[in-house]
Amino acid sequence: ANILETIFASRGEYDTLIQKAQKDALANMPTEMKSGYEAAVKKAQGLQRARKKIPPAVMQPIQVAQKFVNDAVAKQRVERPLRSFFLRYPNINNSIEMALILVFGIAMIILIPRVSPVWTLVGLVVAGGALVTTTWFLYTDQRILLDVTYPGTVTIAVYSMLTFANYARDAAEKRQVRNSFGMYLSPALVEQLADNPDQLQLGGETKEMTFLFCDVRGFTTISEQFKTNPHGLTDLINRLLTPLTNNILERSGTIDKYMGDCIMAFWNAPLTDREHALHACESSLAMFDSLDVLNAEREEEAKEAGIEFLYLNVGVGINTGECVVGNMGSEQRFDYSVLGDPVNLAARLEGQSKNYGVKIVLGDDTAKQAGDGFAIIELDEIAVKGKTEAVRIHALLGDAEVKESDQFQRLATSHTKLLDAYRGQNWDEVTRIGKECREIDPDLFGLYDMYDERIEYYTEFPPGEDWDGVFVATFK
Repeated sequence: ANILETIFASRGEYDTLIQKAQKDALANMPTEMKSGYEAAVKKAQGLQRARKKIPPAVMQPIQVAQKFVNDAVAKQRVERPLRSFFLRYPNINNSIEMALILVFGIAMIILIPRVSPVWTLVGLVVAGGALVTTTWFLYTDQRILLDVTYPGTVTIAVYSMLTFANYARDAAEKRQVRNSFGMYLSPALVEQLADNPDQLQLGGETKEMTFLFCDVRGFTTISEQFKTNPHGLTDLINRLLTPLTNNILERSGTIDKYMGDCIMAFWNAPLTDREHALHACESSLAMFDSLDVLNAEREEEAKEAGIEFLYLNVGVGINTGECVVGNMGSEQRFDYSVLGDPVNLAARLEGQSKNYGVKIVLGDDTAKQAGDGFAIIELDEIAVKGKTEAVRIHALLGDAEVKESDQFQRLATSHTKLLDAYRGQNWDEVTRIGKECREIDPDLFGLYDMYDERIEYYTEFPPGEDWDGVFVATFK
């Protein structure tokens, strides 16, 4: 209806223009020609009424005037020719419409996965607006029909399918991330990783990380108490590992695996954690707080049940260094894990915590990166079993509040003097300062007892003048 209305309106406007040209020609006709024309018209009309033949002499002025008017109309047609009021649909328009379908389709295939459906839609709206403006101009000014119905319909259909496919792919990717990391990352980190899967490099990458090993002390003795109740032992381990795991996960840690009563965890993967050493130290201190709560609960339960209470204790080793992290395993089964010498050293440090009589042993890099906010003392320079190079190890004794305490300040000063005397082979001074340190912090009696044993050995078997102060561990 709109097309027909446009056609009739265009024809009417043109007819009005021609009629005006005719009237203007009659009005502007020369006086002599106009007088002869009007007189000839009257005479011809009289002869027609009388049914008489009009002679050529009478028709001549009329024909001259008519030629004048026709010439004026022809001039008007030349100045403003009649444009076709019928819509034209050139053959090439069909190819243009097909090309538009291809262009928009390819653009969406490229853009939606890379730019996102929202920005692709914005681009389509802008391009569609420009296309509609062009087709409207062709329609109103040139009477050319460029039908964008089919390209528009196909574009909307392709956009909808690609957007749904993109959404389904993202949902599947997030579901895969949640399934892969949901068991050893905190829910908040899992969601962060699911929202930004590009941060995950499953193929393996080398990066600096911090590793933590935690193992139960005297687990064999504890397990003997549950010889007739293996389910009770399982419940006990679960009660222990659950809060310790939460302490790790709440501080951006990743649980690598459980090995019986041992936990292996790491920081700075799969998500970047610039304060990985700090978070590992915070986690280890929180683990002992949770352990105190659990032991208090178990002691009360043991009293009510009338059974012997066995105190649960753990040792922790923490080390920082570069390693490879990614999917490790076979083609049939693999896990997201770490591989490297710093991992092995962290496991060795956990074993040394018992030998040195402290709860938490840190590697040198960990102590350097996290030391400002914690109470840390140097323990020794040791070549752990399986390594020939010596490493400096430290003990984590508390947080920043402990560090600022007068007791720790006095302990740190005395302990530093003890190490200087020890490396200078001044055995009597080491013994004297060791007694002083015991008085400052009785909880470290195991550490200074160990030094007394060494002094006793070195007194009988001196290490030599060229001794570099390194102790070679013969057991884990």
